Amino acid sequence: MIPRHLLEKYNQSLPRYTSYPPANYFTTDMDSETFRNLLVESNTHEPSNISLYVHIPFCHKICFYCGCNSVKYPKRDSVGDYIAALLKEIKMVRELLDPSRKVSQLHYGGGTPNAIPVEYIEQINKLIFESFTFIDEPEIAIECHPAHLTEEYMERLVKSGFNRFSLGIQDFDLKVLKTANREPSKLPLDVITNFLRSLDPNIKINFDFIYGLPHQTVESFTETIKQALPYSPDRIVTFSYAHVPWFKKHQMALEKAGLPDADSKLKIFESAFKVLIENGYSDIGMDHYAKGDDELILALKNNELHRNFQGYCTRRTTGQVYAFGVSSISQLHDSYIQNTKNISEYVATINEGNFPVEKGYKMNFSEIVVREVINHLMCNRFMTWNDIAGRLAISVEQLKETVNFDASKLEPLVSDDLLEVKDEGVVITALGRFFIRNIAVAFDPAMSAPTDKKFSKSI
Repeated sequence: MIPRHLLEKYNQSLPRYTSYPPANYFTTDMDSETFRNLLVESNTHEPSNISLYVHIPFCHKICFYCGCNSVKYPKRDSVGDYIAALLKEIKMVRELLDPSRKVSQLHYGGGTPNAIPVEYIEQINKLIFESFTFIDEPEIAIECHPAHLTEEYMERLVKSGFNRFSLGIQDFDLKVLKTANREPSKLPLDVITNFLRSLDPNIKINFDFIYGLPHQTVESFTETIKQALPYSPDRIVTFSYAHVPWFKKHQMALEKAGLPDADSKLKIFESAFKVLIENGYSDIGMDHYAKGDDELILALKNNELHRNFQGYCTRRTTGQVYAFGVSSISQLHDSYIQNTKNISEYVATINEGNFPVEKGYKMNFSEIVVREVINHLMCNRFMTWNDIAGRLAISVEQLKETVNFDASKLEPLVSDDLLEVKDEGVVITALGRFFIRNIAVAFDPAMSAPTDKKFSKSI
């Protein structure tokens, strides 16, 4: 499906562009007082909606593929101290935000959010729902490890307000899971999905998978995707495993077990893509699939698909991101602020009444422009100069100058049928969407010169 000569040509180490600039550009120039001022300033910026992120770092086991900020489950007293500090942090941020602003998204990530006793999650949601007002039909989502789900736990999560559950299945092949140090689902998946839907027929369910792990083959992963179809998940995500052992040492265990090469990994992706498209799913962005009248599909059709640190969203649900917990990253209009990754330091700093800022990045206007262009290309697969310029209140000439647009530099992408350059803008082709990171680089002035930053392979 994807020409192999293009795989060899474009399989490069590149930013994933889940944020712009990428997180490895963050510096230690940020501190608690700076963040306090940025929070106040954020009330005057767009989008006015609020997106909340809660980071639960604890896991009963650390999966060897994990690239997240996770820690082995500590003593229960330590978990309680962490939750108490997180509740204080929410109150500290809330005091600085305009009370008329509404929450459009709430997302729990980790780690493993459902590794902790459910009463802690109930406490957090109770505070959030009492402290903020919400838009109609907000997205209240939680990532769950199915190995730690019981019917009682799920029922209490639904009563706490969650309307989307992302189940981290990763693979149905037990050999793959064992090698990756990942436990399989505790309950049969039909029990989980049927029970959630019985609690509320409007509950949305995502299945998350990872490809590029040891022992995965085209046949085995294709079978995994086929096994998912009878459960009819609303969205399916097939994450490409990002091998970054210089950043996450535990990933070396997978390296020793043997990782699929780039060609094998691509064949796995192609086969899964084919199965999902043939069974009524539409591809969204880099790695997401949705079906039916899913809001992401409608947003893509209307050129309103967006992305923030929570993942893909719509213009309706997007917001400036205010993040709580260790290592969490707030994504404001013109800045990123990341909390410390050390739990003890996080708790102590919060208890002193300060924000636990470790690092961040203050964007200049040019970078905001580049982010808008790259985000729109990666989400909606096209970009019209007039629309982007109008949204940013600049001229088309200024926009082109800011992203160093030069049609001649895009000729290789055009000749490989990845991109079409028109007077009104650029359009990513059906083939080009598989090389979206390579296309984004062409509009990123920061990548036009050699860099010492390390990135995962694009394929």
